[in-house]
Amino acid sequence: MNSTPAAGAAVPRPQRHRPPLAAAVVKSLVTAIVVGDYAPGSALPPAGVLCEQYEVSRTVIREATTTLAEKGLVATRQGWGTVVLDQDQWSLLDPLVLDALFQREDRLVYLDNLVQVRATLECAMAERAAGLLDASQRAALTAKAEELAGLMDDPTAYAAADVEFHELIHRASQDAFGRAIVSNIQGKALHTPQYSGHPTREDLELTHEQHTHILTALLAGDAEAASAAMRDHITGSWARRRPSE
Repeated sequence: MNSTPAAGAAVPRPQRHRPPLAAAVVKSLVTAIVVGDYAPGSALPPAGVLCEQYEVSRTVIREATTTLAEKGLVATRQGWGTVVLDQDQWSLLDPLVLDALFQREDRLVYLDNLVQVRATLECAMAERAAGLLDASQRAALTAKAEELAGLMDDPTAYAAADVEFHELIHRASQDAFGRAIVSNIQGKALHTPQYSGHPTREDLELTHEQHTHILTALLAGDAEAASAAMRDHITGSWARRRPSE
């Protein structure tokens, strides 16, 4: 029987399946390293100590250490053991690393940086989308904006529909890398109260006004106005909800 995927079919990506215990240890150690419990240049506890701490076998610790190395967090040094690497070598877009970054005391530094990255990428995507929208995409964006208008008194539902509105623009831009980067970093940040904030009815009204400006520019095919409206929206929304500390 021919197991070759049919033309156009998605090709499954090989995955290295980690035992559940190893995955739990990895998550714990990633968080400990990223939040600073283990400083760069320091060594993780010996395997025997980690085995006792997590109540797992040496095989599990070995598997977890290998995964940490794949994420750029540690390296094995002769005579030193497993040493924590500088942040410059971390895979910052790795989901576990991102999740831990947003748990740090200085998380606002990373959230500010996230907003800057979002603005840069999403302005470019809005600019591209303005010249690429087809009839179905125009209809979908218009419908989503109308849905948002009816959710002013439900911040949770509005936030979910807000993400979907942006996702429609990302798809229309055909910018696969930009879309993937924004989705990855924002997906983690959305679970951080400091990023999501607690928007009031007035906040949502201002946000919706900005969404309307973006939509108007997109439907008019005005790339420059779409980019400017997207920047005003992203930076303005963050300025309103950014914590003061």
